[in-house]
Amino acid sequence: MKTNLYSTEEDTAESVHEYHDIVRASCTILRLADDMGTSLDEVERGDVPKSVQCYMNENNASEQVARKHVRSLIEQTWKMMNNEMMDSPFSTCFVEVCANLARMAQLIYQKESDGFGMQHSLVNKQLRSLLFEPYE
Repeated sequence: MKTNLYSTEEDTAESVHEYHDIVRASCTILRLADDMGTSLDEVERGDVPKSVQCYMNENNASEQVARKHVRSLIEQTWKMMNNEMMDSPFSTCFVEVCANLARMAQLIYQKESDGFGMQHSLVNKQLRSLLFEPYE
């Protein structure tokens, strides 16, 4: 029996806190895509190292090699997430939300840049149009 996304039953609420693989995968893709897009700017501002810098440090690797590795982690996580989507205890609606979170992360941070944080980026303009401008 699938878990109802809108259920208020205690066991349903508790199951989300167990971080099922589909939730973990979605969040991992978001985190890694964000790191790929914003890590350089954030580290320059004094933020903690991101996955790219950690891989470079731990493996004495170049930035190019580290980025390639993080892209492969994103690809592996998508494969795991796709498998989890086929046999999830959650409702189809919740599964789609998880997948859409990962998709949006890759859209926003595509081309390995901060598509939303950069005021004049194409992604920023597209998101503003989608969310704030009336459809004509």
